[in-house]
Amino acid sequence: MNAAVPSDMMSVNGQAKTHTDNSEKELEPEAAEEALENGPKDSLPVIAAPSMWTRPQIKDFKEKIRQDADSVITVGRGEVVTVRVPTHEEGSYLFWEFATDSYDIGFGVYFEWTDSPNTTVSVHVSESSDDEEEEEENIPSEEKAKKNANKPLLDEIVPVYRRDCHEEVYAGSHQYPGRGVYLLKFDNSYSLWRSKSVYYRVYYTR
Repeated sequence: MNAAVPSDMMSVNGQAKTHTDNSEKELEPEAAEEALENGPKDSLPVIAAPSMWTRPQIKDFKEKIRQDADSVITVGRGEVVTVRVPTHEEGSYLFWEFATDSYDIGFGVYFEWTDSPNTTVSVHVSESSDDEEEEEENIPSEEKAKKNANKPLLDEIVPVYRRDCHEEVYAGSHQYPGRGVYLLKFDNSYSLWRSKSVYYRVYYTR
């Protein structure tokens, strides 16, 4: 799915990066945490802060994204949808853009340190971000410790906050800290009544 496009811009979910005009609005970079303290310090570098901005051309953006059905996802009421985007061996930066219809949605980015050779973008749905924690409460402590030991280390790149992405296109980029998988979380767990349609695009650059 990762086809080459002009200017070293690479598509991940089927759409190439489009040029944006000077009306883009920079957001304050949100603080990124350093590598987890309990991780091997010699192998996990300090994670760079992300760049984030918005732009007003939301109607044009959604019309382009609609041309690729896989780039429009529905986040049901009370659900969290996680888009898993592996790093690419030819890439150095991940870029993302997204917008919604009519209502806001929670959004955040995490990085999972893993050596998995899989390069396929995948979408996962859960009822809430606390699902796994609730399930683990019923697991014996020995099994829980073993399960946690096998889990990949996870770092927060962008904390989950509600974004007014029904009014503007929200976008951002992040420099690869190493090999792993980016987790883009679209969080609608706070909504008891409304599902949200999300139009998104992710790609990498060298």
